[in-house]
Amino acid sequence: MGKTGQGGPTLQFLGATDTVTGSKFLLKSGESNWMVDCGLFQGIKEHRQRNWSPLPFAARDIQGVLLTHAHIDHSGYIPLLIKNGFRGHIFASEPTIELCKILLPDSGYLQEEDAKYASKKGYSRHSNALPLYTYADAIHALSYFQPIPNGDVTKLDNHMSVQLLKAGHILGARFLQVTVQNGSRNRILFAGDIGRYDSLVANAPTPIHETDYLVLESTYGDRTHPEEDIFTRMADIINAAVKDGGKVLIPAFAVGRTQDILFIIKKLTETGRIPADLPVYLNTPLGIDATSIYLRFATEHKIRNGNGKSLFQAPNIYYVHDMEASKRLNAHEGPAVIIAGSGMITGGRILHHLKAFAGNPTTRLVIVGYQADGTRGRALLDGAKSIKIHGQPISVRCKVEHIDSLSAHGDVADIMHWLKQFDRPPRQTFLVHGEPRCSQALAERLRDELHWPVYIPRYLETVSL
Repeated sequence: MGKTGQGGPTLQFLGATDTVTGSKFLLKSGESNWMVDCGLFQGIKEHRQRNWSPLPFAARDIQGVLLTHAHIDHSGYIPLLIKNGFRGHIFASEPTIELCKILLPDSGYLQEEDAKYASKKGYSRHSNALPLYTYADAIHALSYFQPIPNGDVTKLDNHMSVQLLKAGHILGARFLQVTVQNGSRNRILFAGDIGRYDSLVANAPTPIHETDYLVLESTYGDRTHPEEDIFTRMADIINAAVKDGGKVLIPAFAVGRTQDILFIIKKLTETGRIPADLPVYLNTPLGIDATSIYLRFATEHKIRNGNGKSLFQAPNIYYVHDMEASKRLNAHEGPAVIIAGSGMITGGRILHHLKAFAGNPTTRLVIVGYQADGTRGRALLDGAKSIKIHGQPISVRCKVEHIDSLSAHGDVADIMHWLKQFDRPPRQTFLVHGEPRCSQALAERLRDELHWPVYIPRYLETVSL
């Protein structure tokens, strides 16, 4: 592997190698040049700086983009691709497009705000910090999206077609089975992020029986999710904070994790396991908008609307839209639950709440998702007693709780269960979207248990198919 041949299709790995972010792959065959996923790098500085590096090809030479799902590490580079000259279509499921309509403008807005704040406070090495792209760039990008129905084979050009199949994970997530016809036929399955078989909200991933090449995530390739009663765990944390008169801060991803948490809290309230008058604030406009999209596509997931009443709403759950109301929460007295973005504590309103409450021992900070290297969330899980927010050190005296059982990613048991449904092994399986130890562990398991050929690509490497 690693050398390109003549005539056949090639696949270049532009991201999600040795890391869980920046998913981007370039599939080439003849005159066809298609990107599969187009995500931003997040986490450590070395990876984030890749967002500013030019791609090893001209954006205008790309015919189109195929998206597995809407998360920013899979879609967030799109406005920059267009800004650099891309003029093709971006194909995805309809729910993915609806989520991108809120996630991409929010990404542009946050980058503008972070750049302004960095310039104002002088903690950027540039006197006038610039964003990768703006809110306006992201809005413009939305006109390039086109939906593809689930299950149908859609012709992309003279060489390629694609079929979308439900992947679980989050609303609208899809496996992409791309077929390349160029003398011979090659099928490349891009698995994106694989969902779980025991998710609270998402349906199980679609079984796949065969493909020629597989691009497979390895986020949890070295471990399984802990088995726990998530309702009891969350009730214990909340009730302990109530007893102490403190706050429960939950940094949550707007799509998927927020809906899980709302569902859990509503059930705990209805069953009397937490106080019915405990105020719960959903302080993320993005999460509020995502929740409404979840309800529009009820057949995509397990949760349904019952008798016209949302399972994400209760008398003690308040949706906080404007910034002034958000600021007032920092002066709130007494116990409360505050759910705010961002999930890895890299930005958003959760930063302001941490500045207000992280120094109080009565506060419970509940981290409910994967935390990439280099993020504040990872630092806190690793025991940091101080974190930097907006250029200022913030003392951390609150109790940090980690709930890993809510991850939307399938763990190694889920992945192996899904793979064992294949009728025959792919010619090659490429492991991506995982930290090195996770990819290596999954590779060894695939070789030992399934006897599959496995390869872990390097950043910017090109392979022949």
